[in-house]
Amino acid sequence: MAALGQALSALRLCAKLPPPTTTSARTNSNRAAISHLHRQLYGRLYPVLLVKLDGSTVRLRYREPKRILMLPLDSSTLPEAQRKARLRRQFPSKPKAGTEETFEGIDLGTYKRFWKK
Repeated sequence: MAALGQALSALRLCAKLPPPTTTSARTNSNRAAISHLHRQLYGRLYPVLLVKLDGSTVRLRYREPKRILMLPLDSSTLPEAQRKARLRRQFPSKPKAGTEETFEGIDLGTYKRFWKK
């Protein structure tokens, strides 16, 4: 009977302890201060500044916490020169390969003091 009581008390102790493999992803409230919250939907609306195409601004409530929103520009309404200029700024050309340095014109005696003996 005593052995049965000890076995039952050991089972009760094991039942109270959490399993060793489970860990909490969010240990305290400071985790949100380190990075952004990983949510699909936020629980409230946030004040945001909306910038229109003509440059005017409007304050509104938005579902994600952002400081500023800009409306996309329709490039089909722009003149051809402005549209090409915007495309050049958006997709710059590839940088050209520079010439490699050669050591022919360098006086190595100037740098003699930096060599290890």
